[in-house]
Amino acid sequence: MGIIAWIIFGALAGWVASLITGTRRRQGCLLNIAVGIIGAFVGGMIVECLTGKGVHIGFDPASFVVAVIGAIIFLAIAGIARRAWK
Repeated sequence: MGIIAWIIFGALAGWVASLITGTRRRQGCLLNIAVGIIGAFVGGMIVECLTGKGVHIGFDPASFVVAVIGAIIFLAIAGIARRAWK
């Protein structure tokens, strides 16, 4: 995937994850992109650890679900860390 596809994919995954976790009002477009890309990485690593198989990196529904789940996990960890530092 090219850089534009990564940005679009990350934006969509981050946006969906922010809707699910309720952080939509605190995040802008750039943060959604970053959360989605980091979520894709986290989700891919989790799937690889659980299944022992590598994740196909592409713009398909399975990769999108993995990215959203990874982004939700990332947002949950970030929320816990934010509350711990207050």
